[in-house]
Amino acid sequence: MNLLITGCCGHIGSYLVENVHKIKGIKKTFIVDSLESNTFYSLFNSKKKNNLTFLIKDLKDPKSLNEVQGVDYVIHLASMTNAEKSFGKKSRMYMNNIKCLKTVINFCKKEKAKLIHISSTSVYGKQAKIVDENCEEKYLKPQSPYADIKLIEEKMLQKESKLLKYSTFRFGTIAGVSKGIRFHTAVNKFCFNAAINKDINVYKTALNQYRPYLSLRDAFKVFKFTIENDFFKNDIFNALSGNFTVNQIVKRIKKYKKKIRIKLVSSVIMNQLSYHVSQKKLNNEGLFLNSDIEKDIKETIKLLKNI
Repeated sequence: MNLLITGCCGHIGSYLVENVHKIKGIKKTFIVDSLESNTFYSLFNSKKKNNLTFLIKDLKDPKSLNEVQGVDYVIHLASMTNAEKSFGKKSRMYMNNIKCLKTVINFCKKEKAKLIHISSTSVYGKQAKIVDENCEEKYLKPQSPYADIKLIEEKMLQKESKLLKYSTFRFGTIAGVSKGIRFHTAVNKFCFNAAINKDINVYKTALNQYRPYLSLRDAFKVFKFTIENDFFKNDIFNALSGNFTVNQIVKRIKKYKKKIRIKLVSSVIMNQLSYHVSQKKLNNEGLFLNSDIEKDIKETIKLLKNI
């Protein structure tokens, strides 16, 4: 069986590419990235046993995947991210992410390939209780253009459900080390600032509010489980390693970097309330995600131990 990974040089994509040989049944993997972020280093020293074929492709072009054939599964990770900065580039993000998904959907239909689509728990937005996948659309309140676009993507796939086999996973905020590591998400950004003795900026309302987080190790478990168990239900599943407050994250950072400074700041995403995301639905399917976020924190700080 052959696999196509889009956005292969990103934070999640580069970790997946490094470990793809661990997925049973995958013989060859096509990896695609536009390299707009100049993340060439994600491709360095790739393992021969992963059997990779790399293509520079801009998925906004609907013909970009025409030369790729014989693909059984697609893991779609190519998109503009960074929820907070999405306010200043909504139109560009909308055009990029929607066009990329359209190209992938059409490719999957043509190849009869099954699709793993990544959404975000940020689609739940302003909530004051435990939320799950049964949350009615009228109660989904995304607080950023990025989260808004993820909901649009989910609806696009639902409309194609008769012609396409897929699973959508709403990922918690990613934490962990990869070749293409990014530092705009909460845990990684906090670790980076702590490591270089810079203030850790925390939104004024957020210190004791809960948010869902997902270790890269658990993200890979999702991909492995889905392919190995042919888990394509045309449905949506939450995926997280746990719900934590910012304060709980900071306490874990302090174990490895004693002297850190917290600075309370304002943000455009200020009215998001504390909430827990449930992953019972995924647990009921036999997949349990519980990797220790503290391990990701330790490894991230270690990257900068000599600075």
